[in-house]
Parts: sequence; C-alpha cells; structure tokens
Amino acid sequence: MPPLSTGEDVASRSVTLLAQQARRLARRHWRQLVWLHGDPQRCQALASSLWRALPWHDPLWVGASAPVKPAMKASQTVARLGTEHQLVVVDAHAEAGGFNPDALGAIGGTLAAGGLLVLLTPDNWGQQPDPDYARIADYPWSWTDLTSHYLARLSTQLEASVDITHWTPDALPRLGRLCATPPPLEAPRDTDCITVDQAAAVKALVGIKRRRPIVITADRGRGKSAALGIACARLLQSKTSRVMVTAPRLAAVESLFERVAALCPEGSRTAADRFVLASGAELLFVPSDALAEQVSAGTLGSDGRYLMVDEAAALPAPLLAEWLAAFPRIAFATTVHGYEGSGRGFALRFRHVLDAQTPNWKALTLNTPVRWQASDPLEATLNQLLLLNAPLPAAREALPPPSSSYEVAQSELAEREGDLAQLFGLLVQSHYRTTPSDLRQLLDGPGMRLRVIGQRQRPQAVLVTREEGQFTRDLADQVARGERRPQGHLMAQSLAAHSGCREALTARWRRVVRIASHPDQRRQGLGRALLDDDQREAAAQGVMLYGATFGADAGLLRFWRAQGFVTVRLGVTREASSGEFAVMVASAMNQAGETVLNALHERFVASLPSLLAFELARLPAAVVSLLINELPEQPLTVTEWQDIDDVATAHRSPALARASLQALAREATRWPLSADSQSAHQQLAAWAFQNQPLADAPGDSVRALRDGVRALLAQRPLPPAVGDR
Repeated sequence: MPPLSTGEDVASRSVTLLAQQARRLARRHWRQLVWLHGDPQRCQALASSLWRALPWHDPLWVGASAPVKPAMKASQTVARLGTEHQLVVVDAHAEAGGFNPDALGAIGGTLAAGGLLVLLTPDNWGQQPDPDYARIADYPWSWTDLTSHYLARLSTQLEASVDITHWTPDALPRLGRLCATPPPLEAPRDTDCITVDQAAAVKALVGIKRRRPIVITADRGRGKSAALGIACARLLQSKTSRVMVTAPRLAAVESLFERVAALCPEGSRTAADRFVLASGAELLFVPSDALAEQVSAGTLGSDGRYLMVDEAAALPAPLLAEWLAAFPRIAFATTVHGYEGSGRGFALRFRHVLDAQTPNWKALTLNTPVRWQASDPLEATLNQLLLLNAPLPAAREALPPPSSSYEVAQSELAEREGDLAQLFGLLVQSHYRTTPSDLRQLLDGPGMRLRVIGQRQRPQAVLVTREEGQFTRDLADQVARGERRPQGHLMAQSLAAHSGCREALTARWRRVVRIASHPDQRRQGLGRALLDDDQREAAAQGVMLYGATFGADAGLLRFWRAQGFVTVRLGVTREASSGEFAVMVASAMNQAGETVLNALHERFVASLPSLLAFELARLPAAVVSLLINELPEQPLTVTEWQDIDDVATAHRSPALARASLQALAREATRWPLSADSQSAHQQLAAWAFQNQPLADAPGDSVRALRDGVRALLAQRPLPPAVGDR
C-alpha cells in the first residue's frame, strides 16, 4: 500500500483498521499476529495508540522499555501462565532487550480469541544478532560476533506470510487474510464441557481405576487443565475427600482451580494452593519438589487417593515414574508442542515406564481447540515460526551404511526450511524438554556442530556437539578457585570447579549436546556410528577429550560405557531439569587427553565411596552397581572371603562385615550375572555403599541380605581354592 502524506492520519487510520480486524477475529473466535517493523520509537508510539484505542481485556506489554503498563521483561512471561490477554505487544527491538523465542511461545498461548499479538522489530531484522543472543554467547564470544541465521529465518517467513498483518510506521497495515468462518463445534452432552474431546477426558478421569493411569496429550488451548478441574470437582463431590494436583508451578493449574470453584460455589479457596468444599473435601496443590520428598519419605501415596499431574512434560521423568508407583490413581496431562517441553518426547520416553509398571494405562488426545476456533491464524503462525510441530521424519526401510554420516553446516541448515524441520523434529522426539530457544541455539550457537545419517530430507539419526575448553592457564586457575565462571563450557568448567583440575579447562573438548535416532531405527547402531565418525574427525582436528553429560540412568550409563567412555564426575544434587543426578563421561582423543582423563578419573574413583555414603545416598541402586565397577580392581583377601562366607552361611552380622561385602559388590561387577543375581547385586551395592535398606524385605532384611550374598556367590565364575577360605 502506498505511503500516506500525513503521519497523524496514517497512525489514526491504521489503528482504526486494526480495531476492525480485531472485531472480525472475535466473530470467528480467532487471533492473529501483527508484525510492526521500523524505527523503535515510532513503532512504540503506534503500538501505544492501538493499546488505547479499545478496551482490551488485560492487555500486556513485553519488553525491557515499555511506554505503558502492565509490562514485563521477556524473561518474566512464564508468570502469565493461566491468564488470558486480548492484546499483547512484544517489543523485540535491541533497545527492549531483543527477541526471546521462549517468551513468544509462552505468551502466544495466553492470547484470547479476538486478540492481537503485536510483534515489534527493526526493519533490518535478521541482518545481525540482538542483545538476547547474549544468553547463548559462550566465552570468549560476544553476542555481537554471532551469526543471526535464526532471526533471518523468522524475518523471511514473516515477509512471505499472508496470514499475518504487516505494518510499518509510514503506511497503512496490510491486513492478514481471514478464511471462511469455520463451522460451529459439535455440542457435547456434558454441559460443563465445551468440546466432545473434553467431555470424553472428564469421563475417563472421573472413572479412573487403580493401576490404570490416564495420559492426556493436547496442543495448547485444548482445555486439558479445565478438564482436570471438572474431573477434580466431581471426584470431590462424590468419590473422595482429597485430590492432589502438581505441576511445574502453581500458575500452571490456575484454570484448574477456577473450574473447581465454578462447579463448587459452596466451597472456598482457603489458600492459593487449597480449595475446600462445604463437605470438607479438598483440592490441594503440592509443588513437585515437595511431592517428590514426601513420596520418597513414604508420607504421600499408596493410600488410594488421586494425583493429577499437569504439564507433565516439563517435570523430570524419574519423578513421574516414582509417582506412578506411589499413587494407585494417577493421571498425567501434557502439552504436545510448546515452550513447557515436548509432549511428543515425553510420550516416547515415558511409554516404556507405563508399559512396564501399568500395562493397562489409557491414552487420550484432545484435538479440538477450546480457547479459540479451529484454523486459528496465530496458532498456525507460531507453529511455523517456532517449529512447535516439527514433523518426525519417515523411517527408511533400508538404511544407508552407518559410515555414511556427514556434517551439516549451520548456514546450510538455515537456508533449507524443509531439512531444518525434519532434523529438528528428530531432535524433539528424543528429548522431552525441547524449547523454542533450542532452535536458535542449533542455528547460531557458537561451536555447534551437526552430524547426520540419512538423507537430508529424511534424517534417521543426528548428533549435535559443542566445542569447549582451551582456556588460558590463568583463567582456568581462577575458575578452579571459584573466582570466575565465564558463560558456557558446561563440562570443562564443571570438572575444573568441582575437581580442581585446571587441565580440564585448558584442554580442548568436544561435548555431546544431543544424540537422537529415529524411534523405528533404534538399536541399529546408528548412535555408535555417529560417535565413531565424529570422534575420528575430532581427533584429526586436534580435540583432546570427547565427553557427554546426562542424567544418571542405568541404561544411558551402559550405552556410554559400551562406547569406551569412563565416568569423570557425578553431581551430588538432583538436576532441576531432569530430576536425576548428573553424570559426566569422557574419552581421550590423544596422549595429552589421556593424561588429563586419567587425572579426572582418579579423582572421581577416590571420592566415589564417600559420596555414596553421604551426598549420593539416594542414587539409584542400578546406577551404583555400574559405577562401583570403575573402582580399582582388587582381589579379595582370605579374610574378606571368610567374612563373606560367615554372612552367607552362618550368623555373622552383615554390618560388622560391611567392608568385605563392599569388596564383594565391587568384585561381582566383573562376573556374568543372571537377571536375578543382577537384582541381588544392586541391592547389595545399595546396602553396602549407601546403607539403603533392602527393597521388598521389610520383615527380615538381614535374611534377605544373606540370600542375596548366596545368590551372588553362586554366580562366581570359579570357586575359591581350598586355601582361600
């Protein structure tokens, strides 16, 4: 549209046009993105005029420098979970702090039907990084030195989109297209519900049976939290005196509490985390960390009551497994796509736990939108911009030779949208905590490298790594002393800071960020092939050490040890993101790396017994039984064999022979053990090194311990010689 002569007329007419567009959207129960790009001050002035033009419901400005209130920084938008806004302005100019992908993903889901999401950006958006890139600028990089492939991609997609409204300060807005009004929704028989999907979920939740958990997945805006609320109200009215709910934060279940309050008007919310009915029945929110502690202590669960877990993909999988075992009636609800975490990855990772513990679990999917109508323009736009629904590539029937892996440059990936979507979809399904910012990290993170197996349009496995280390000796010394902590270099800095090993920071590292294989191609050796190829390349390029960090899971630890990696660090507290203790493993690429690796491993094995006795007393037994294999090999003495025999066949107190039983647990890691003997070994290791009581043996744990020792001795490859006893 040609520019108009009078700036004041342009602003006034632009605001009028957008107000009319908002009314059209309201009639269709839709929302839309408005892209306003140009000079920061003029864009702010226009957005402020739009703000004042209509009595918007709870408008919100997101940006570091806001001319109106209420406003918040992009990093604070997660606090708006559970709220609804009719107008949201997101200022992504450099002066306002730049563009935060997670903030856009978070706030986009709070926009109500008939609402506008106004994105302010500079004219040359994508030609250079912005200040928000400081969050991914690892030392010694400055954010101004990074590439801006991610922003350029966003700008290109917005330029080409006809589903958004384009607006510049000097011209009237070019309104986004609005398709025909969608047909009305089918009304459910349940008048408390909005959609048939929601009604089906409520019915299943109210009728949930013991040891038959329900898993509800849905895109955002499908009413899953409201469904949980309706079900909670009905359970409290007729079936139970208490329902507990948990989520990453209280704000995530605000709509759940609102539905209970609406359906139980005689009740009252006596506290932010508690709603009490007139009968005394109560709905109680328990923070996930408090719930985990109480379940572990045995003060919650196993009492026939109900637990509803909302936004389950954002919670650590090990905690979900513990709650699954503790609560006979439990339901998990999670968003399929979004900033909270990938529901698809959650479903794939958690399915095997459900199958093993509760094979009669039930899956439900909510497809019909509740907060807005189907074909909503904003939902489609955000899905495309943030790749929230990146597709899983099709599995290839005939795999290429594993040795045919190849590297993909970040610049190349940024220019091929189809390839990017397929590759990101593969990464999403392997990890349940993928966020919109991960896509920017993939395209612009410094030191990132990508290696792929499979066609570019149909990748079957992908390896993502980062370069670390190469600090100066002086800086490494400051980090080891706790005086400095430059950004990034997760593994190298952690090893230096916790073990005091300066060489861990002066060495050149390559760390595995993520490794993913197509679900249908797992256990085909693709992960091993990617690692082998990349380690050869790393060694040729002068990399000294190759490492990985992950949650302390026995299966993962076995995988990395099978690749020749050794443990160099074990975290002493559970990671907030995974709920597990972090494990770091490494492999040397050359002789210099071998020297550093030996020093790190020696520090680890020297500290392991004392850590297991104190800080790591809650480390899973399956992990403990693997880690003690890394302790120095020491043949058992005659005295130790005598102690073990006295415990196994006589009445010697196991506590008085603990050192010898520790030696047995360590030695047995090198024996070929049957499945039953492996279980006995895990329990022995947990008892001997962590003083953990034997599982499933509350009545006579000493007898169970003796039985376990005998079972292990029966698996010894060669019986002890006569003189050994």
